[in-house]
Amino acid sequence: MTDHHIGMIVPSSNLTMETELPRMLRAREERYPEDRFVFHSARARMQHVTPEQLRAMNAQAERAATELADARPGVVATACLVAIMAQGPGYHCTAEESIRSALRAEGSDAPVVSSAGALLSGIAALEAKRVAIVTPYMKPLTQAVVEYLEDAGVEVVDSLSLEVPDNLAVARLDPADLLEHYRKLDLSRADALVLSACVQMPSLPSIQPVQDAVGIPVLSAATATTFRILGELGLKPEVPGAGHLLSGKVSAAKAA
Repeated sequence: MTDHHIGMIVPSSNLTMETELPRMLRAREERYPEDRFVFHSARARMQHVTPEQLRAMNAQAERAATELADARPGVVATACLVAIMAQGPGYHCTAEESIRSALRAEGSDAPVVSSAGALLSGIAALEAKRVAIVTPYMKPLTQAVVEYLEDAGVEVVDSLSLEVPDNLAVARLDPADLLEHYRKLDLSRADALVLSACVQMPSLPSIQPVQDAVGIPVLSAATATTFRILGELGLKPEVPGAGHLLSGKVSAAKAA
């Protein structure tokens, strides 16, 4: 049995990254018991999803990475997707490099995954050119996500903003509601559906049912982050019941 240590940089008010990601990887352990996953978190302060608090949270990433380096993780993942995307197109590369540099300064060679970069990688791995998205954000932040994706060459054919500004309230949204929310989207031109473009908005129980209903790949920021984590660890990206991206049929080599 091999223990894989995963470091996570988590917004202080995030309740979902430390539940959905472990839940997926625990499900993988049942299929591949030779791999076991251990999680270590460092938190960065953020209560409300506003541009000011998102910028302040980003400024804490290096400190959080330095703390995680002491645990010698095999990979470090950072969420919040919108904190990165709100800074402008391509910022995930800057954020990942900043964290990577902080880890290297402490003697850690762990690869770095951001949920923003992971979502782009997941869409690329699915070979999707057009997507529809659901977000919990206010409309201006959803528009920032749309512009970020489109700058990366992904057309957003439709989007739905649930307009929940309080980050704790986002975590308490019922994922079952997504079974109705997605119906408000025009999916006629979509190659894939991003059911939650936010690692704080719970969606895991609805990923597979919605995919079965719409007949196109359904992913989330959380499933995409898990896909990238497994790829960086050199493991098959397979989690039962978590959508096509984690079906084991999608190669991590196709990711951007």
